[in-house]
Amino acid sequence: MTEYTKKWLSIEEQVEKLATRGVEVPDHTHCAQLLRAVGYYRLTGYLYPFRETENFVDDEGRSRMRILSHYRADTSIPDAAALIDFDRQLRMLVLDGIERIEVSLRMQIGYVLGRQSAFAHLDPQTFVAAFIEPQVDAETGDPAPSKHEEWIERIRERQDSSDEAFVSHFREKYNGQMPIWALTEIMEMGHLGRLYTGLSRSLGTEIAAAYGAPTKKVMASWIACLNYVRNVSAHHARLFNRKLVTAPRRPSLGQVPVLDHLKNEASPKEVFGLYNALAVMAYLLRSIEPDSDWPERIVELVESFPCTTHLTARSIGVPERWRELELWQP
Repeated sequence: MTEYTKKWLSIEEQVEKLATRGVEVPDHTHCAQLLRAVGYYRLTGYLYPFRETENFVDDEGRSRMRILSHYRADTSIPDAAALIDFDRQLRMLVLDGIERIEVSLRMQIGYVLGRQSAFAHLDPQTFVAAFIEPQVDAETGDPAPSKHEEWIERIRERQDSSDEAFVSHFREKYNGQMPIWALTEIMEMGHLGRLYTGLSRSLGTEIAAAYGAPTKKVMASWIACLNYVRNVSAHHARLFNRKLVTAPRRPSLGQVPVLDHLKNEASPKEVFGLYNALAVMAYLLRSIEPDSDWPERIVELVESFPCTTHLTARSIGVPERWRELELWQP
């Protein structure tokens, strides 16, 4: 293991390091203020797309590209500052959209399961076999709690730590027993996603249909993707050019016509880029709030992307002429 030997740098030394690596610093005071506000590693994270690269052939004869420590010509601190500000606005707008979807999903799951019974979430018949069957400990080979039992444990922890008045009411009067339509109100997107994935095909399909999703499998992947994007945004991480670790499943051609264009894109950025999540959000919001101006605000914001010689809105994964697509029309 290599020992870490790099020394601590003062703000002034950080400014000088950026300048010696090719970043234009027209105003040292402004650069120092930016570093004090966001930190060196956050700033260089936004500068990463501006680094120089070089091609090389590895030991197995394959063509590779390495990222160098020096920055391309015309890379400047004002460019980075504008990008940081854009990404902040993007995260806030994404969180606004996901909040509406998450709240709606709470209602829809509670409503559909509640029709079965107040405690349908405890009934094994509500779920697919893989969700309720015991698991096997990967290390010992011993039986382990089912995914359903693990989910119930997380929800109980959520109940125990909640200070909501209605949760206290159920805790004091009903020994903590809460009907599913109340329980969903304290669930986060991750809890909802795990519960939804475990639902029987008929229940999952009914909920998916309420949002215009063609199948339970597609809807489950959308929820998982939006939960990932939500967590990235809520933790103030860089979002605009992030490769989605959990990418949304794209419906087959013709299943959801306004999303057919997602199937036409083949490059990694377009397959896994943020645009895919934005498109799914715009589609889901159509069924939740038909008059929502969220898609228009996304278009307006993306059009304000601080383009430079080396970076454009294509880094978000938007396809050519995307603004003309029906999905984004008022």
